[in-house]
Amino acid sequence: MAMQSQAKDVKRLLSDDAVAIFEALAQPTRLDAFRLLLRYAPFGLNAGDVARLLAVPHNTMSTHLAHLERAGLVGSRREGRSIIYSARTARAGSILELFLSELPALADPGGGFPRLRPGEPMERCYNVLLVCSHNSARSIMAEAVLNREGRGRFRAFSAGSAPRGTPHPMALDLLGSLGYTTDDLRSKSWDEFASRAVEPMDFIITVCDAAAGESCPLFPGHPLTAHWGLADPAAAGGTETELRAAFISTYRQIAARMSAFVNLPIESLDLGGLKSRLSDISIMEGATEMTLASRAA
Repeated sequence: MAMQSQAKDVKRLLSDDAVAIFEALAQPTRLDAFRLLLRYAPFGLNAGDVARLLAVPHNTMSTHLAHLERAGLVGSRREGRSIIYSARTARAGSILELFLSELPALADPGGGFPRLRPGEPMERCYNVLLVCSHNSARSIMAEAVLNREGRGRFRAFSAGSAPRGTPHPMALDLLGSLGYTTDDLRSKSWDEFASRAVEPMDFIITVCDAAAGESCPLFPGHPLTAHWGLADPAAAGGTETELRAAFISTYRQIAARMSAFVNLPIESLDLGGLKSRLSDISIMEGATEMTLASRAA
């Protein structure tokens, strides 16, 4: 009898939690924000990037994030001057388990968070070259993220002006821990993409200031260029823990940019509008001083 009573108390508590969670998610903007944060679990995004990605005023988004935090769906932490919000997947998962336990035949055997957005067949697939000088960390991570985020719409490659020859082990380790396939990632020269034997690039995006200041090869076609400069995580120095934290921070910044990029309405934008939107992405959290200065010029 005691065990039965305890089980009822647990279910009652879970039911109360479910009411609070569903109330928090009943508002469309909060639901979209939580879904976005699930995609970036466990690292999260700052409030400004969440607002920018969802096209919601910053003050309004802060209010919604606070509501999600009170419901226990979101946690926050301070990184420098930024407040980073991340989804608490275990809490949402416990509520789902409550319902799925009642419907075992409908349970998703491949469930769990975060789920990737399904790939959508597109009439046009865009080729994107991500560039940093050594092609060992930032551009490697950007290639992996864009290939997963932009499935069916974007095909990503990476290269460098002075490639190291092998990707940074910390970059490969982090990507592997997040479920990315890293076997095909390699450090290579951007000269490989200057040949007319390869498919022309539609976009060339530099992710380090050094590469942006170098004279690049003449690439086939007429690729649109953008500079999204980020600090080099490999230069963070310090302990292994500090180095890993730098790579995690850079990964989060790259992932936010790629999410904004893959959701651009490219087909409906004219050239000027597309350049403007690419420039908006460049100044998201983590942008280097050179990037901010070039945007202001």
